Amino acid sequence: MTTPAAPDPTMEAIGAAVAEGQTGQAQAARRKLLDLWSAIGPTGAPLHRCTLAHHLADLYEDPARAMAWDVRALDAADAVTERRLREHHAGLRIAAFYPSLHLNLADDYRRLGSFDAAAEHIDAARGHAPDLPEGAYGDFLRTAVEQVAEAITRRDTTRRSSAPGPTA
Repeated sequence: MTTPAAPDPTMEAIGAAVAEGQTGQAQAARRKLLDLWSAIGPTGAPLHRCTLAHHLADLYEDPARAMAWDVRALDAADAVTERRLREHHAGLRIAAFYPSLHLNLADDYRRLGSFDAAAEHIDAARGHAPDLPEGAYGDFLRTAVEQVAEAITRRDTTRRSSAPGPTA
């Protein structure tokens, strides 16, 4: 993994909270991310909003609550510039964010039983899949897209075992 192009205390704080959530401390991680969201605000830097909202959504078991944050992440991604992204990390491209953002929304809608909306987002995730990097991360997301697509076809609303975040 390459190092970030420039230090960013907000991104570092988001990363630390996400790491805490991945160790099973979902409630503490949510609190930290919500505090950061209050500091950033809904009109703050798009990269900060996108990253924070994307990861905060994963910390909610309730798909409706996750969806609220996933929508914010997708909206913020549309405002992230390639230049700003390269300033943060030279190896990132905003196009590679979209498969995951649409996958998460497809999964939220599916879990809520809104299969038509889920299908729209899974189609968007598939459409953006060529922008995924080669390797384990890209392979993981491509597999998850197909898992969610199959669950949509089956009209299955159960949480998938490979989904990020806390378990009920």
